[in-house]
Amino acid sequence: MNEWLDPLLLSRWQFGLTTVYHFLFVPLTIGLALTVAIFQSAWVRTDKAKYLQLTHFFGKIFLINFAMGVVTGIVQEFQFGMNWSTYSRFVGDVFGAPLAFEGIVAFFLEATFVGLWIFGWDRLPRGLHLATIWLTTVGSIASAYFILAANAFMQNPIAFRINEARGRAELTDIGELLTNPIALASFPHTIFACFMVSSGLIISVAAWHLYRKQHADTMRPALKFGMWMMVISGALTTFFGDSLSLAMTAAQPMKMAAAEAMYKTATGADASFSIFTLGTPDGVSELFSVRIPYLLSFLSTHTLDGTVEGINNLQAQYVGLYGPGDYTPTIWITYWAFRWMIGLGIAHILVAVVGLWLTRGGRTPAAAWVWKVAIWSFPFSLASMSVGWIFTEMGRQPWLVFGLLKTESGVSPNVSGLEILISLIAFTLIYGVLAVVEFRLILRAVRQGPEDAPVPDPLTGETPQRVTVY
Repeated sequence: MNEWLDPLLLSRWQFGLTTVYHFLFVPLTIGLALTVAIFQSAWVRTDKAKYLQLTHFFGKIFLINFAMGVVTGIVQEFQFGMNWSTYSRFVGDVFGAPLAFEGIVAFFLEATFVGLWIFGWDRLPRGLHLATIWLTTVGSIASAYFILAANAFMQNPIAFRINEARGRAELTDIGELLTNPIALASFPHTIFACFMVSSGLIISVAAWHLYRKQHADTMRPALKFGMWMMVISGALTTFFGDSLSLAMTAAQPMKMAAAEAMYKTATGADASFSIFTLGTPDGVSELFSVRIPYLLSFLSTHTLDGTVEGINNLQAQYVGLYGPGDYTPTIWITYWAFRWMIGLGIAHILVAVVGLWLTRGGRTPAAAWVWKVAIWSFPFSLASMSVGWIFTEMGRQPWLVFGLLKTESGVSPNVSGLEILISLIAFTLIYGVLAVVEFRLILRAVRQGPEDAPVPDPLTGETPQRVTVY
């Protein structure tokens, strides 16, 4: 019973629950903000009603998701003080700086202009109103950067000094902190992955309506847009993921070794990447695996004869640097999370590629399974991002701040396991209710489909911007 009331274990479960749950809304918000901005730009330039309909339609889904993301995001910062007070005191001066920028600059920019966008229809000139949704998009992307910069400090702590008298890390250079190599590498990789998630939603929603022969005039271009956006953003996600792997190997070589469950240091062809393994990937009981020679070497060093350090070697190094202890993450989680991240992302890109081929030249696939695959493919990229985030955070363990503060040392000392358990149950129940509300609101908006095309004013010839109130 005492094990189940361990404050460290419960704090980690609670943070994992709230983080993964909140992260479900983040990529969709970022991607849909850009989507809505593009559709509205197309309407302003062409004055075609279908683009106005798509702007309103995906705008509703964007706003539902945006509101839920704000609500769940508040809990994240609340937890730092509640369950991780030792961590907050130790790195608050450094970690708090990018979070302050995110709140004061990025979020206020996003929140201000999304409000102007909501209430500015038929009140602001078209061009000025269009600028509000683009500034909302800029705010959402900037918000993501500041959050990633804060997280990058946990992965690769720089721009600080230790104040021994106060027992904490203090910021020395905000510019260096915001240009952390991990942040610079993870930002484009994450943003384009967000665009993959929104593209997946567009593909699924458009396919759902087209399968039922509804709203063809609006959903055909939406489907095409979603598939092209998926292919382009998927390619860019892969490209920048390669840059991130180099930065990750330089900062946390243990994470790359754990991603492959590679216990012994390997070079060249021996530094292979296993696509699939039967048995436990612990280096002892592997029964069968499909491997690509040289690939791990290339991912880690961009050379075919590079050396990738193994878990055992790194463990020995870390014992010498940081003292006795186990410095390996949970191998089976990092190994499979890395592969699920890659596999699910590739699967969604393939769905889009096949879809573009089947719909080329205005063709409409007759087979029902084609539409069903498209409809049910939405979770692929969202799940890919989620397990990728799990890999990023679990691969850093046992460190809360790599090389500076272990996870077990960052938990609040005066919070009991029972208190955390009660809050964990409460958060789980509340998040469960919010999940049902979010799902029903979005499902209702999707089923309703785009509104009817607005009728141009007979006197001015202009198409009204506003159709209904959000």
